[in-house]
Amino acid sequence: MGGHIHVVGVAGVGMSALAQVLCWTHERVTGSDRHLDRGHSMPVLDRLRAAGVELVQQDGAAIHCDTEAVVYSTAIEADNPDMAAAKEKSVPLKHRAAVLAELAPGHGVLAVAGTAGKTTTTGMVGWALEQLGADPTVINGGALVQWADAAHVGNVRRGAPGAPWVIEVDESDRSLLQFHPDWSILTNISQDHFSLAEVQDVFRAYAAQVQTGIVCGAGVKEVLGPQSVRVVEAAVVPQRTDAGFDVPWRGQRLAVPQPGAHNALDALLAAELCAQLGYAPSDIVAALGRFGGIQRRLERVDQNGPVRVVDDYGHNPAKLTAAWEAVRAPGHRVLGVWRPHGYGPLRLMLAPLADALATVWRPGDKLWVLPVYDAGGTADRSIQSDALVAAVRARGVDVELADSYDALGTAMLQAVCSGDTLLIMGARDPHLPVFAREMATRTASLPSLPGTDSTSPGAGVRVGFGP
Repeated sequence: MGGHIHVVGVAGVGMSALAQVLCWTHERVTGSDRHLDRGHSMPVLDRLRAAGVELVQQDGAAIHCDTEAVVYSTAIEADNPDMAAAKEKSVPLKHRAAVLAELAPGHGVLAVAGTAGKTTTTGMVGWALEQLGADPTVINGGALVQWADAAHVGNVRRGAPGAPWVIEVDESDRSLLQFHPDWSILTNISQDHFSLAEVQDVFRAYAAQVQTGIVCGAGVKEVLGPQSVRVVEAAVVPQRTDAGFDVPWRGQRLAVPQPGAHNALDALLAAELCAQLGYAPSDIVAALGRFGGIQRRLERVDQNGPVRVVDDYGHNPAKLTAAWEAVRAPGHRVLGVWRPHGYGPLRLMLAPLADALATVWRPGDKLWVLPVYDAGGTADRSIQSDALVAAVRARGVDVELADSYDALGTAMLQAVCSGDTLLIMGARDPHLPVFAREMATRTASLPSLPGTDSTSPGAGVRVGFGP
């Protein structure tokens, strides 16, 4: 059992998961976060306290000479007070991926990687293996709806000794190269944080470290090239049904409750990995049919009201496209919001982002773009959201820049009609899910809202999306 270890930025999706795991292995786990210092009320902080994490100010005071390590992520600036205190007191600084790699067992690690879909797929694998009786440990970048409650974040599950570990690994900072899993899923490969060529090189290097086999999405096998382990490419095209999408697989019809072809593809990869581990296809299909989804992955937050309000983590072109296509329905509008999660990604992906948003938009839809989420530090702020708005507008999209949440809420209430879908998208900003739930409350009595009447497009129509 270790002594004291400190986690910087503990409210983040990856850091909150690691902090909970460290409570299994250390006598004292402290965590700091700028949102805590600013007095922001966040459910994740209350749940971390319930898990045993001691929350402290991000001022370096929690770091002592006998602190075993200070754990950070790539998002933490080098001049952070906790980082500075660790250097001053010669306390080791460890990246979260390195710590997780140390904690993971030598065998039985099932890792999920890929540019898009890895959090949902990790959740599906973990859920399926739990339902199949494997009692896995699961460490994910998002919370499973069915595992989250007032005392549990929902992104971690502690399994039995010797049972598989299911973990999400990240290419955005190349930290997936810390891992040498037995099996891996590689969902897809596309441009995100780096150029496409760089992303492909990272995934090739990672694939070479997998010990037994890789299950991958369509086209990935060709990108990876020859590998020393088995590579199983699951390339079935999802088929539209009255309930959404499913895929024919091993003599079964595989479907999950979540909407969108991309969720059907994620389920296909999760199912194939479980099959490679020896589980019966019929049992796998039944288990995934009970999967309740991941928070902020096409999470419906209204209570089956006249307006669907969907909260989604989408932050790159592929994810924005998948989310928008999943929620739209014939004859009904999508009113979308996106907040860029960083200046660097916006600069790198400006044209692909504009192309993606223009591709999914259709006449009658509306898009608002919020200011770039500013995490502080020394980022190059020479590009702002207005550049994306201009690029999207030039492609014929009805788009506006919303300079604040208050202005955005007012504009959306003036535009929304019964039967519309409000799609709130973006990463990192903890207020996005709060805003989505506020809009769900404010649109619950839609007939009394300004701009709504019985002749409005879609007025009074309910769209079947599922609770």
